[in-house]
Amino acid sequence: MSEYDKYSTPLSSRYASAEMSQIFSLRNRFSTWRKLWLNLAIAEKEVGLDVITDEAIEQMKKHLEITDEEIEAASKEEAIVRHDVMAHVHVFGKTCPEAAPIIHLGATSCYVTDNADLIFLRDAYDVIIPKLVNVIDRLSKFALEYKDLPVLGWTHFQPAQLTTVGKRATLWIQELLWDLRNFVRARNDLGLRGVKGTTGTQGSFLSLFHGDHDKVEALDKRVVELLGFEHVYPVTGQTYSRKIDIDVLSPLASLGATAHKFATDIRLLANLKEVEEPFEKSQIGSSAMAYKRNPMRCERVCSLSRHLGGLLSDAIQTASVQWFERTLDDSAIRRISIPSAFLTADILLSTLLNITSGLVVYPKVIERRIASELPFMATENIIMAMVEKGGSRQDCHEEIRVLSHQASAVVKQEGGDNDLIERVKNTEYFRPIWNDLDKLLDPSTFVGRAPQQTEKFVNNDVAKALEPFKEHIHRENVSLSV
Repeated sequence: MSEYDKYSTPLSSRYASAEMSQIFSLRNRFSTWRKLWLNLAIAEKEVGLDVITDEAIEQMKKHLEITDEEIEAASKEEAIVRHDVMAHVHVFGKTCPEAAPIIHLGATSCYVTDNADLIFLRDAYDVIIPKLVNVIDRLSKFALEYKDLPVLGWTHFQPAQLTTVGKRATLWIQELLWDLRNFVRARNDLGLRGVKGTTGTQGSFLSLFHGDHDKVEALDKRVVELLGFEHVYPVTGQTYSRKIDIDVLSPLASLGATAHKFATDIRLLANLKEVEEPFEKSQIGSSAMAYKRNPMRCERVCSLSRHLGGLLSDAIQTASVQWFERTLDDSAIRRISIPSAFLTADILLSTLLNITSGLVVYPKVIERRIASELPFMATENIIMAMVEKGGSRQDCHEEIRVLSHQASAVVKQEGGDNDLIERVKNTEYFRPIWNDLDKLLDPSTFVGRAPQQTEKFVNNDVAKALEPFKEHIHRENVSLSV
């Protein structure tokens, strides 16, 4: 049977990066188990367990990365013993005969499975945090570039007051900054399960060290240090609390909401022909309609964002039904949902980086749309200008109300252009301000403090948030082929 005859998840075969796929690969999983067994042996020897020899430790160090042949041998062994961890204990022992008697000494399966999962969670966040930083950096440059370009604002997707293209981008950036805060918090909150034994009591290790509680605590602390973590969970059952998975997946689901909102806005703007995602020279938008430029990247973001948001429910439901010190109904679903969440977040961020590196803005289209709506928005300015010339606000309000309704009828009923300003110019009542109309209709006077808000936000808030990650920011061009 060919590999093409088997289903493979698109998350790894089509979308996610090699570095993220590698974290959740079988080789990395089983090699991490070996690293855990090695560090347990090192710590046990340091704390005073003389049965562990230097030769055993050196042999284990030489065989930390599992080979293809060993993976296959473990798979055959598991089919016999029906236990994945013990299958790998046996295979590792055959590879390292000097260490065979002490591999997994005092440990339960969750020593390797759960501690390995926590390592993978930390490593996965280390992959996506720099990607999020770069998305924010690229979008911030876009915001500064277009901070002064007026654009029609929308509320309820109905024309509203003007903003600027750059100011609108700051709304996306602010949510991404919150996602970055949540990512860093979740990553840094991760600890290790450590060495806790079968039900979390450390009973097996207490026996190994003949009732010496201090040595057991020292062992727990040393294993965590050797694995590069800052803290160990003080109490566990057989597993680390599955509530931690909720804390880990929540920021990813939240990113999905941010990404979906951003991509939806770009899709709507593409329909308005104001802003588009990158489009390659030879890219085909439709097999039938050759003229189309479909927002396929943003559509992909929306699609995967929905999947990512739904995976949080797996973690919540799993944590809520764990019985006492543990049950095994968490195993299968976690093998699926946790890697899926990080693989999905990874491709979302890669796609967002691609999009934000090549957003295309069409100022003339934006200008034309403003021109069609601005006359109505300028009516208050016209009224105030007339009052300054000695007119009555109430009289002016009525004059402009009548003209506005006439112009609106032309737009809505006849499909014509907004001719309100021409009507004002042809109405003798408004003669005192005829020469002021161009100034009163300058779009830049309708954007409030949007340019100033954008510049201050990017140069202060964004710069401060990205300061710890400067070494992760790359300025080179990003390939559009995602």
